[in-house]
Order: sequence, then C-alpha cells, then structure tokens
Amino acid sequence: MGSVLLTSSAFIRLLLLALCAVSLLPDLALAKHAGITRHYKFDIRMQNVTRLCQTKSIVTVNGQFPGPRIIAREGDRLLIKVVNHVQYNVTLHWHGIRQLRTGWADGPAYITQCPIQTGQSYVYNFTITGQRGTLFWHAHISWLRATLYGPIVILPKRHASYPFPQPFKEVPIIFGEWWKADTETIINQAMATGGAPNISDAFTINGLPGPSYNCSAKETFKLKVKPGKTYLLRLINAALNDELFFRIANHTVTVVEADAVYVKPFKTDVLLITPGQTTNVLLKAKSKTPGANFALSARPYATGPATFDNTTTIGILEYEISASASNSNNKKLPLLKAKLPQFNDSTYAMKFNQKIRSLATAKFPAKVPKNVDRRFFFTVGLGILPCSQNQTCQGPNNTRPAAAVNNVSFVQPNIALLQAYFFNRSKGVYTTNFPANPPVKFNYTGTPPKNIMLDSGTKVVVLPFNTSVELVMQDTSILGAESHPLHLHGFNFFVLGQGVGNFDPKKDPAKFNLRDPAERNTVGVPSGGWVAIRFLADNPGVWFMHCHLEVHTSWGLKMAWVVNDGNGRKQKLLPPPADLPKC
Repeated sequence: MGSVLLTSSAFIRLLLLALCAVSLLPDLALAKHAGITRHYKFDIRMQNVTRLCQTKSIVTVNGQFPGPRIIAREGDRLLIKVVNHVQYNVTLHWHGIRQLRTGWADGPAYITQCPIQTGQSYVYNFTITGQRGTLFWHAHISWLRATLYGPIVILPKRHASYPFPQPFKEVPIIFGEWWKADTETIINQAMATGGAPNISDAFTINGLPGPSYNCSAKETFKLKVKPGKTYLLRLINAALNDELFFRIANHTVTVVEADAVYVKPFKTDVLLITPGQTTNVLLKAKSKTPGANFALSARPYATGPATFDNTTTIGILEYEISASASNSNNKKLPLLKAKLPQFNDSTYAMKFNQKIRSLATAKFPAKVPKNVDRRFFFTVGLGILPCSQNQTCQGPNNTRPAAAVNNVSFVQPNIALLQAYFFNRSKGVYTTNFPANPPVKFNYTGTPPKNIMLDSGTKVVVLPFNTSVELVMQDTSILGAESHPLHLHGFNFFVLGQGVGNFDPKKDPAKFNLRDPAERNTVGVPSGGWVAIRFLADNPGVWFMHCHLEVHTSWGLKMAWVVNDGNGRKQKLLPPPADLPKC
C-alpha cells in the first residue's frame, strides 16, 4: 500500500511548514520585484585591434572592443568579477550607478579602492536601486578608459513599462575616441614634460571610425531599420576629451531620457552629449523606404583655446529593402550627409541643455531639495603649477598647465580615501579643509588675474548625512574659458539653472527652476559661464567629483565629498569586502 500514516508530531511539523509558507507569501511577492543576482566575469586582457590601417595592442575586457554590454533590471544585484591579466593597474567604475552604501564598488582608483594589480582580482558587488535607463562602465585609472568601456542597460522592473511608446528595437550607440599611439605613453609623456597630451586621431561609433577616415570604409557602424518602425537609441559618450554634437541626416529624434532619468520628451535634429553623459532617443523610421542611406555623424563641440581632434565619425542608417525591390534596383544608394553646428557654437549648447527637463510626474517625481543646508561656490578651470627641480617643463619659468577646483589642484593619495576614512586613518592622507568659496575673488570670466599659480593638495568637503547641498560651479577664463563636464559619483543632482558670465548671487537664484529641473550625474559647466545644482547627501562614503575631460582630470580638476554615516541602520556605509585590493 502506498498510503503513509502521519504521527501527530510529523503532522504538527507539516502544519507549521504550511503556515510558514503562507506567512512567506508576502516576502515571495516582494522577492519577485526585488530583482535577481546577475554574475559577470570580466577578464582584463590585451588584444590586437586594427583601426586606421594600424594594428595596436589595447586593453580590453574579454578581448572585446568596445567591452561587453551589462544588462540588468532595476532592483537587480550585480556581481562582476574582474581579473587583471595586463601589466597595468586597473579599476572599473559603473558610471551613474548610485552605489547606495556600497562605495567600495564605485571604482575610482585611490578614491574608493586601491587598483587591482596584475594577476589579482576583485568582485564589484552592488545593487541597482531606483534606477533604470542607459549608463556605462569604464576604467577609472590613468587613461585606460580610452578602450575599456561598455554599455550598462537597466531595464524597468518586470511588468513596468516605459513612459513612452514601446520601441520595436533598442540599439546602444557608444561614442569613443581613438589614438594610433599608445594612450598610456601619451599621458605619461605629457605629465613628464608639462605639455598638453597629443590629440586623438579619430572618433568612433561602437568602436568603428567610419568612411571619413583613411581606409576605414569597411569599419563603419551600420544601423539597419525597417520602414515605419520606432527604435530606441541608447547614446553614450565614452570619448576621453571631447563633447560631441550628433545628428542623423534627414531625421529628427525624440529625447526621452538623459543620464538614466526620464525627461519630458522633446524633438530635435542635433544632440549635444558630453563625456560621461548618456541620452536615450526615439527614432521613427520613415514610412516608405527612401532611395538613400543617411549619415549618423558625430564631431566635437570644443570651446577651449587648445587644439582638438576636428574630425567627424560617421555611421550609416540603412533601410531594409524587400527582396523584389533589391533585385530590380542593385545600384549603390547615395549617402546623405548630416549638417552639424559650428564646433564652438556655445549658444546652441546652452539652448539644447535648457530643453532637458524632468518628467516630474507622480510616478517619476523630481525630488528637488527645497531647503538648503550648505551652499558652495566652486570655480573650475585651468592654471599653472611649478614643475619639480629635476623636471624641464614647457611652461614659462619651468611651469606646467594644471587644473583646479577653487584653486586647489587635487593630488592623488597613495592609499584610497575611503579606506583612510573608514578606518579613521586620514592623517597624512587627506585634510577636511576644502574651501567652500574661491580663496580670492576676481572677475572670473573677464581679464584673468596676474597670479595664475594654483595650490595643490588632497582636500575634501565633509558633509553630515542627509545634508542638502546647493553648488554653483563657475568657469574661469584663466588660460581660456572652456566648457567642463563635471561628474559627481554616488548621487544624481538637479540642474537648477545656468548662465553666461559671472554668477550673480543676488539676481540669478530667482530664475532657478525648482519645479522640473533636469536630474543628472554629469553636467557641462558652460564655457565662460556657470551652472547651479542641488543634491541630497543621503549616501554615506567618499564620493569623487571631477571633470570628465580626461586631460583635465589628469591635471587635477577633481575633489571629493565625504558623507558621514547617519544614525539609522540603513544609513551607514557597509564594511569593506574581504577581497578589496591592497595598495
């Protein structure tokens, strides 16, 4: 007989189990929305790649260039094991991910971690909380991000939809910058001689330069579309030193997201995207197959006095043709060019940025801090520093160009700030006296002062947990006014306003947009102008803020915010993982 007699104790056990299962149901329902754990393995290895008729060995993830795409849903946990097989020290940064209480996984070298040394590994462990959209990952040490980068696609939670029509297909488009020479050699030589580093030789779309460069016609990104369909293009600027204008010939697009935050949709034909920024656009293909191909073109928006790579990368938008049409019409289609603004069109740049507004709906609110606890005014720009005795530098009186925030050119420590902070060993590593205002007031965008020598040091601002911060960043005209894309780690901020000339603390705040300002992680400080932002310091840890033009970061245009723990259990920085790299 197959029947089983239950003893009373076994019956009670079963009953308890059943009751437990019922009581677990709400947790299971939560788990369904809480996300899953996704594992990635990133092997950092050298790979020979040929571009512009030249082969060179580049640093890659898993031999891929650009690197692999990370796909996750809002609420998912990511465990990314990075193994370093190259001769360089490496770190990776998950650009725009909030890293709530997980600063150890943020990635900037000597800020939140010591680098992963040759033969070593580290697991980046973090959860994507309250974010969805397009971000990207890139190396965050020296100039290795020239080739170490790839997209991060965060899908909405299951059964959650986009606040715009569901696209037929989604396509990541990542802009890069290519040098024929070795980029580590370029920046190391520049730092040694006190000169400006050599400019790049090409820009790329998904790693491909396109037909405007020598012998690159075969290395062209092609976007194939079906007539009448709508495509979501996930645009990412991973270039090192150049903001980019982007346009698709004879097509308009609808901007629906910036820096992984939904925006009020608006139509445009030209986009501006700085290094560190991402923009999602909807492209509606024409209803009938046109008798042409269309250029997808990107070239720099450059405002500074320095030379820049004044070239254009081109991809091709091709319409799918039915078999019968292609048989009868086998001729080569013309390529229609895309007209881009002048390289220094700062008026267009300002107007474009002002169009980006938060949705500010009940479902996607703009949580702008209404009250301000701390106000800061930071000048950002260039200056000079003396070179060491044994160095021969190209500047006057043995000086070199440098960059600074409030006249402080940041000196990279030799152990990570986050470790020094967590273990109370800040003495001799950093000081907490970063100036809240410029040490000397001057006409920031007018005639520069006679003394343009900078200070240097490893200084931070300390904020109590949940401080609301208002920060005005002011460009200076020292060594030439220039647009600076500033990136803040660990937070999104709200862009309240921007303007040309010097910020006026009496008149300008009245014009701030507190209703639906853009929410971003990277913002362009306008050339010869200012931008005002607010953020809530609700994430304990040490958070890097720097210009996303790599040359300026190398020159010291960077600083850090230390956010102290709050009182609540969920307001404290988690302890470091056991495999955190050592210096």
